[in-house]
Amino acid sequence: MKKARLIYNPSSGREEMKRRLPDILDRLDKGGIEASCHATTGEGDATLSASKAIEDGYDLIIAAGGDGTIYEVINGMAEYDNPPPLGVFPLGTTNDLSRALGVPKNWEDYCDLVIRQNARPIDVGRFNDRYFINIAGGGSLTELTYEVPSRLKTMIGQMAYYMKGIEKVVNLTPTELKITANGQEPLHEEFMIFLVANTNSVGGFEKLAPGARIDDGLLDFIGVKKCNIAEFIRLISIAARGEHLNDPKIIYFQTDRLEIEAPSNNVQINLDGELGGSLPGIFEILPQKLQVFSDLK
Repeated sequence: MKKARLIYNPSSGREEMKRRLPDILDRLDKGGIEASCHATTGEGDATLSASKAIEDGYDLIIAAGGDGTIYEVINGMAEYDNPPPLGVFPLGTTNDLSRALGVPKNWEDYCDLVIRQNARPIDVGRFNDRYFINIAGGGSLTELTYEVPSRLKTMIGQMAYYMKGIEKVVNLTPTELKITANGQEPLHEEFMIFLVANTNSVGGFEKLAPGARIDDGLLDFIGVKKCNIAEFIRLISIAARGEHLNDPKIIYFQTDRLEIEAPSNNVQINLDGELGGSLPGIFEILPQKLQVFSDLK
């Protein structure tokens, strides 16, 4: 029987995990997986728990929660060579990684996916000494995810981001950036916002980085050049349809490594919805760093 460490956020998904936990453990056990649990208690706890699970020799790790929980677990695993496979149980507000992997939302189907032990390799992004799986970004709007209170996200879900976003849009200001990327001419521009994507699902939108693939060994850079509020709102509307990449206000390219400096500003970096440090920094891809349970090929 395989041993699993189930790391879960008890407040994610309107506290669904606490209600379903006995049923989940029973189904896994009947499928040959003996799971022990750890309920996270605060910032960084999931990272420590994932690291300890590897040190203790668990056969697999299951992360149950939102993108923030997944981010912490990955940061506890990515420092190791050949870490055990990872299961991702989607319970959060946007669940970007689960969308990209086609992970089922139904808890019974998810348990069966883990029981089948069908894993695929995925890339992991790194910014300086931190890791991310979905998205890195900078600019006022990228601060949304760690400014929205977790209790509000639990209560009203995605609407919490929309409410905070309305407040942010009216105060957007451009930031001077110097960007050097493999295979690209150096850039020196003012940007309203920039994103570095590893998957095609960003903040719940699956057309924002339509060319991104979680196993292609590349990062997708999307930058919005300096513009007024009306232009920015127009870009948001066409981005929802996936029609933004050829717009003259958008800079888009793929690369495996890029360095970004902000000469005039202190620009904080958002990694999978969490504060991940500030510029300057190097973004790079670690190809096929983790094995994750998924039925997608």
